[in-house]
Amino acid sequence: MTAHFRPLDMLRRRGVLLTLLGVVVALLWPILPFHDASKKRIMPVDSPPVRVAPAMKQDVPHFLNGLGTVQPSSDVLVTSRVDGQLLRLHFKEGQRVHAGDLLAEIDPRPFQAEMEQAQGTLARDQAQLENARRDMARYATLSKNDFIARQEYDNQRALVRQYEGSVQADKAAVDAARLKLEYSRIAAPASGRLGLRTVDEGNMIRSSDTAGIVRITETRPCDVLFTLPDVYVPLIINALRETGDDTKPLVQAWDRDQQKLLDTGSLISLDNRIDASTGTVRLKSRFPNAGETLFPNQFVNARVLARVLRQAVTVPTAAVQTGVRGNFLYVVVTGEEAQSTVTMREVKTGIATDSLTVIDEGLKADELVVVDGVDRLRDGLTVSVAEKCETPKAEAF
Repeated sequence: MTAHFRPLDMLRRRGVLLTLLGVVVALLWPILPFHDASKKRIMPVDSPPVRVAPAMKQDVPHFLNGLGTVQPSSDVLVTSRVDGQLLRLHFKEGQRVHAGDLLAEIDPRPFQAEMEQAQGTLARDQAQLENARRDMARYATLSKNDFIARQEYDNQRALVRQYEGSVQADKAAVDAARLKLEYSRIAAPASGRLGLRTVDEGNMIRSSDTAGIVRITETRPCDVLFTLPDVYVPLIINALRETGDDTKPLVQAWDRDQQKLLDTGSLISLDNRIDASTGTVRLKSRFPNAGETLFPNQFVNARVLARVLRQAVTVPTAAVQTGVRGNFLYVVVTGEEAQSTVTMREVKTGIATDSLTVIDEGLKADELVVVDGVDRLRDGLTVSVAEKCETPKAEAF
């Protein structure tokens, strides 16, 4: 019989043969005479682009951060110093008052009657004293001429002294009654803002009441108490010593997120001991709080200016890398024909922020450092400078 070949079968067989031929060539390729296994294919490598910034000398403030609490500069609980019925309140909750302003009145009639009674007793004893003194003068003349015994004269002198003591006690009683009458008008003992009242008109109040009538807090100015680690104590002491009594170290109060500056004040002092349980020391600062942005018991972030580094070499923080041997950065060196290479240089860093780092050793001003593209660099590699940016300026103070 005659075999019939279809075109589709021929194509399939040809594809199988070509596949087998490719496998054989791949296996025999390394031993073919025109193939040199020692030669590797070298891909051209372009100079990676980098972004650089010059190192810059500038004054850098060294701030120390601590969590603090706002406290009023004065906190006074207004209480009654006498017992009685509260007649009238002369204030509104939340208003500002000055020292001496009338806040409340207690029924003064019992104290007025007590003072009048003391004045009457005083008048009676004064009259008795005057009469005893006249008698003593007559007894003195009679005793000198021996018309009466010396003992009678001495008894009269003792009676005068007795009446003098009574008069002195009566005067003290009048003063005490007058003082109680004055205490029936309760005045503000200090300036500040009033809180919420704790009593209403008509209530009986006593000097022993612990809740008082109202609280006065002075927030203009106010204080901020905050803590710092004990390692910063020498810096704080040195800052207080250098500034003196006239000018104190600067302190800033920021909100919880450290996004908004609430107020600027000065450091008053630090505590006289370190808390051994936490390893921190407490500091106290004073703020004018003219805008009343600080409120008692508010939590704030306090930043105290410990020192200012004059003309320090600074670079962007992104340029500083950390390796096994410490911190380093890539310095751009411009060679011949405008070709730039990078050199890895170890440096000693100082204080640092999110955008700026101080270089204490290993770098000079105006040297170019790589701030972007450092992940593809190695020592001595040729690079192309894609962009030159400016080093951020230090925070104003």
